[in-house]
Amino acid sequence: MLSVIVPAYNEEEMVEKCASAIRDILLKASILYELIFVDDGSKDNTWEQIVRLSIQRTDIRGIHFSRNFGKEAAIMAGLSNAAGECCVVLDCDLQHPPEKIIDMYKLWEKGYEVVEGRKSSRGDEGKLHSLAARIFYSLISAAVGFDMSDASDFRLLDRKAVNVLLNMRERNAFFRALSSWIGFKSTFIEFDVQERSAGVSKWSTSALVKYAISNISSFSTAPMQIVTALGVVMFLLSIIFGGIALVQKINGIALEGFTTVILLLLFSSSIVMISLGIIGFYIAQIYEEIKGRPRYIISSTCGDQAHDTVD
Repeated sequence: MLSVIVPAYNEEEMVEKCASAIRDILLKASILYELIFVDDGSKDNTWEQIVRLSIQRTDIRGIHFSRNFGKEAAIMAGLSNAAGECCVVLDCDLQHPPEKIIDMYKLWEKGYEVVEGRKSSRGDEGKLHSLAARIFYSLISAAVGFDMSDASDFRLLDRKAVNVLLNMRERNAFFRALSSWIGFKSTFIEFDVQERSAGVSKWSTSALVKYAISNISSFSTAPMQIVTALGVVMFLLSIIFGGIALVQKINGIALEGFTTVILLLLFSSSIVMISLGIIGFYIAQIYEEIKGRPRYIISSTCGDQAHDTVD
């Protein structure tokens, strides 16, 4: 059986459209499936829509968080509650085309254990957003050691890969990178990002920045190396200006260069504060991990468990 996991946050206009599109495609392909919606603490009527559909249709199950825990937590909750031999994750806004699930499933039947959806186009994105995305994926690609420039959360995982992900204890898990990092027999398909048919994106600029920083720090210590690099820069500058100060002292003009001293103090102070900020952020991440709080809290569920039929 195939488990289709759909994280949703304030998607009341898209839940039914998404469920209908997935059902039509999978029924036509005669694929046994279950559809799991994970409501990430929505503030609109998303959960009410999921409950209504789960009453009308036996192929739908729902999970409702007590509050908003983030997309990564929603994905992990869906994987934890999936009963299928393989799982597909896709967005509720249908920007991940559901028809590609069939291609992924066929590749899984051929023996592939991770089938990644890669973006051949990014849809209608602003220039600033595209630039930020390229910078983020360049950093995360360097961190994980493989190209993630066109990566997405749209992917199929075999049960073995799912179990490995669920056994990882880290709280701030970056699904997109971890599902590639774990290895297994992998391949990919390409897709064009679709336009929304209803609603608007729930990702603000500040949310995307926070998401990027959190995921880079959870997967890489590269920002910590910035501290070392800045220390080297300051050391070289100290040698240069120390030499200049020594020459001035020998020549009896040591009082000159007061402006330079002030600028150096301001520069070095800013470097120290930036370095402390980076170190402090990593300490905060460690603090979050060792508290051992759950990734998410489920307040309610709806729908049956595993099904023997598609309907």
